Amino acid sequence: MDALDVALVVPRQGPAGLFGPSAELCARLAEEEVNAEAGVLGRRLRLRVVDGGGPPARVAAAVEELVRAGAVQAVTGWHISAVRQCLAPRIAGRVPYVYTALYEGGERSPGVFLTGETPERQLRPALRWLASELGVRRWTILGDDYVWPRGTARAVRAYLAEQGAVLCDEIYVRLGTQDFGEPLRRIEASGCEAVLMLLVGDDAVAFNRAFGAAGLPQLRFSPLMDENMLLATGVEGTRGLFAAAGFFETLPTGDGLDFGARYHGRFGAQAPPLNSMGESCYEGVRLLAELFRRSGELDVRSMNAVSEGLGYDGPRGPVEVRDRHLRQNVFIAAADGLEFDVLHQLTP
Repeated sequence: MDALDVALVVPRQGPAGLFGPSAELCARLAEEEVNAEAGVLGRRLRLRVVDGGGPPARVAAAVEELVRAGAVQAVTGWHISAVRQCLAPRIAGRVPYVYTALYEGGERSPGVFLTGETPERQLRPALRWLASELGVRRWTILGDDYVWPRGTARAVRAYLAEQGAVLCDEIYVRLGTQDFGEPLRRIEASGCEAVLMLLVGDDAVAFNRAFGAAGLPQLRFSPLMDENMLLATGVEGTRGLFAAAGFFETLPTGDGLDFGARYHGRFGAQAPPLNSMGESCYEGVRLLAELFRRSGELDVRSMNAVSEGLGYDGPRGPVEVRDRHLRQNVFIAAADGLEFDVLHQLTP
């Protein structure tokens, strides 16, 4: 059987590098399951891993060269928005591109499909829940200084205003920051009740450790916090930490538990922890397969034409494509030591 090659763009280095192992294995599981179902269009799906953790322009150039040479017929994976912004214009309309990370919203490039959470369906209801259930109305935003945190913060300012909440301070640090002394001093002086963390991977881990050591009383909430980061942080840094995502390893649903059993059955009990970022790569491969099957061809325009309303059941539960975005359930959870306790399914 001939192969249909897909570039899997996931970070193997940099602040997001700790997501890479889970992302690769989840995508491999989807690859194997799709091929066990006779592949797509009479061809065997084959993933080609590209390190998405390098400088965005370099990553985009590497993927564009694979597309130009005809070495891949599709692109998917979890990588930061700065990479997507460089990559999407270079391959727009040439091959399907399923971007799996949560992002700031607004992507409209031809042939780009998006499976991750967006602020409207993730942060808006989460902030509303935290206000109603915990009384949190005074916030400080702490983010890495690039497009996802900046774009997300713009949306958050509007959500806080509509809720009558207050933004006490807004702080940005260089991607890759490990010293959070000055941000902690500003948080303490701001009078906020909670910190919205828009930090990636290792940066969030360093902040959580410093926050725990400082003994500050504020609640922390992040839309990008996973089980790997809890393990790297340690128990002292996870108290009072909340997260929202479409998937958690402890998600107590039939679909979620079944996915966990298949993942650990295939890769073993010592496999990297399941998380939302890794599972999103499973969704990316599955969505590509469904798009190919529904369109019956490789043409991006055909896939765009048939994508609206495409739905299936996956680890996140029932999902459906609307305006090239994957509609999905989103849950809020609290860190309980080194795992998450899923508290509530959010209502958009």
